[in-house]
Parts: sequence; C-alpha cells; structure tokens
Amino acid sequence: MEEKTVSIPKISCGHCVLAITRELGELPGVLAVDGDPATRQVVIRWQAPATWADIAKTLNEIGYPAQE
Repeated sequence: MEEKTVSIPKISCGHCVLAITRELGELPGVLAVDGDPATRQVVIRWQAPATWADIAKTLNEIGYPAQE
C-alpha cells in the first residue's frame, strides 16, 4: 500500500473534499481518501492497479490539482 499527503489549494469546503473522495474512490485500487478543508490537505491511500500518475491525472481533470 502506498500513501501520500498532498495540498490542494482549491479546496474551500467539505463539498470539495466529498467531490475529491467520490472521484478518486472510483479508481480501482484507491483504498481511502481523507481530506481536511481547513488545512486543504488530502491523504490518499492506494495499491495496484492504481498509480500516483492516475490519481494526479484525475485530480487535474476534476479541477483540484495537487501540490506535492
């Protein structure tokens, strides 16, 4: 299992976190997504077949690009 904490500056509320959680949760291999609107940080846990490249691409596509 891999885990990464990223900053997502465009998070402004709990609905943003829910949108990110829902979209990433649809990727095969994504195990958990925990976000905090106050800190604008998201912790993502995944395993194969998911990759960080897939996750980052999805975040960009939904308008919430991650800053590592």
